[in-house]
Amino acid sequence: MAGTAVIVIDMLNPYEHEDAEPLAQGVEAIVRPLSRLVSAAHDRSDIDLVYVNDNYGDFTAGRGDLEERALKGRRPDLVEPVLPPRDCAFLPKVRHSVFYGTSLEYYLLRHGVGSVVLTGQVTEQCVLYSALDAYVRHFAITVPTDCVAAIHEDLGAAALRMMERNMSAALVTAGEAL
Repeated sequence: MAGTAVIVIDMLNPYEHEDAEPLAQGVEAIVRPLSRLVSAAHDRSDIDLVYVNDNYGDFTAGRGDLEERALKGRRPDLVEPVLPPRDCAFLPKVRHSVFYGTSLEYYLLRHGVGSVVLTGQVTEQCVLYSALDAYVRHFAITVPTDCVAAIHEDLGAAALRMMERNMSAALVTAGEAL
């Protein structure tokens, strides 16, 4: 049976951008369940935990730089509970999809992963585009709806419906994801 990877998208965010306030409100609701899911995934040897995070156009930034900027940003309370464990994979990205310009596909195939659990932000942007890219690569997709945050609630709901309808994503809660 193919393995599973929990992918945490763009949670190292300093919340210093145009849509930061509505996004932060959405993230407030997902921090606890996401933190529990990350912990559960990290504790299981049969689950890969992978963080993929925007580098915000700074091609010199590494994992530590992105963590530090996020913790020094406006909402460290939304970052600290979901910091990546030291021993999990961490990949920087430059565009919306976690697959675009990253080694994620190679990593997943190398680790025998056939199913991805997509979490993080933003539901109607990076999570949606990552789901589409996972789908066209023939990965099974699960989205715990209490572990994804939207900027615009209506667009987030529409994105979840599109993932379910068009990409055969299983929409579940964090407790059902693993």
